Amino acid sequence: MSNNKVRVGILGATGMVGQRFVQMLEHHPGFEVTALAASDRSQGKPYAEACTWRLVGDMPAFARAMIVQPPQPPLDCDVVVSSLPSDVARASEEAFARAGYPVISNASSLRMDQDVPLLIPEINSQHLDVLERQKQERGYTTGYVVTNPNCSTIIMALALAPLHAKFGIEAVIATTLQAVSGAGYPGVPSLDVVDNVIPFIGGEEPKMESETRKILGSLGRNSFENAPFAVSAQCHRVNVADGHLVAVRVKLAKRATIEQVREALASYRSVPQELNLHTAPKNPVLVRSEDDRPQPRLDRDAGGGMSVTVGRLFPDSVFDYRFVVLGHNTVRGAAGAAILNAELLQARGLLTANSGPETAAAGKARVR
Repeated sequence: MSNNKVRVGILGATGMVGQRFVQMLEHHPGFEVTALAASDRSQGKPYAEACTWRLVGDMPAFARAMIVQPPQPPLDCDVVVSSLPSDVARASEEAFARAGYPVISNASSLRMDQDVPLLIPEINSQHLDVLERQKQERGYTTGYVVTNPNCSTIIMALALAPLHAKFGIEAVIATTLQAVSGAGYPGVPSLDVVDNVIPFIGGEEPKMESETRKILGSLGRNSFENAPFAVSAQCHRVNVADGHLVAVRVKLAKRATIEQVREALASYRSVPQELNLHTAPKNPVLVRSEDDRPQPRLDRDAGGGMSVTVGRLFPDSVFDYRFVVLGHNTVRGAAGAAILNAELLQARGLLTANSGPETAAAGKARVR
């Protein structure tokens, strides 16, 4: 174990997103996984026994013998990343924050709270300024909670952000085609989704509509101020393993040529690229000109799964422009998003190898 690496505990470690955390953190230069936690039926078992590995490739060797623990403090780590189900996430994540742990959550439970940043590092890193208020109002010491958005929201917001920054946005209509892995495992029964499209994903449409406006909005003195445009979303589950595609129509506040729109998207760089964060893609937004791209099977792994790909960019006869944007829902839309958030927090001095509540005491004990 490296003494200068940030020690990570994973909540919900046996699920699809939890597995993606384990996979993505295996060779991370600044983080190492030191604790795995999950539901009652997994606790007390080695990870290899508790977890049925569903990702391509073998379960990382470092995790196989680790004993799965309850998702409650204390855990032997500096920071907690959470992919817990929403119905249990709030209580568990607040307990960790209260106990002094930084918490980076993939769950929806706390996203819309007025003192919790809903973070996409390329878009709204300044929203981290709310953490001081969060600590004061909730009585946290070294702990806090940072959330990442819904998977489809992240993918769409990365394409909207450069347009909003350059031209302003007045309205957005979005239609999603979402992969079955977004429902976790076992997810959608095969007899429901094979040869079928399901035009309903519980809670997804209001999440996209509300979260997008918070992310692209501003942080006021006492609350977040939503971006001043409407978002309308319709969400569909389709028979694709990984990769969410969003068909977007956007009305801009300023006139822009299609070349200007394409350039705004393709040239988009921001804080993670400037800081050269490990998980940050060189190009957060890729723009393709082929008639039939992006496609989930061909484009979901772009930028190591951390880039989104825009295609089918055309003038629109109702709004100004239309396009489709695709991203990997369990990488950029979930585990990778939380890891990139952790890297930004580390770069900002808000997350260190002694962030957790146990570390200082343990270090003193070793010195003696």
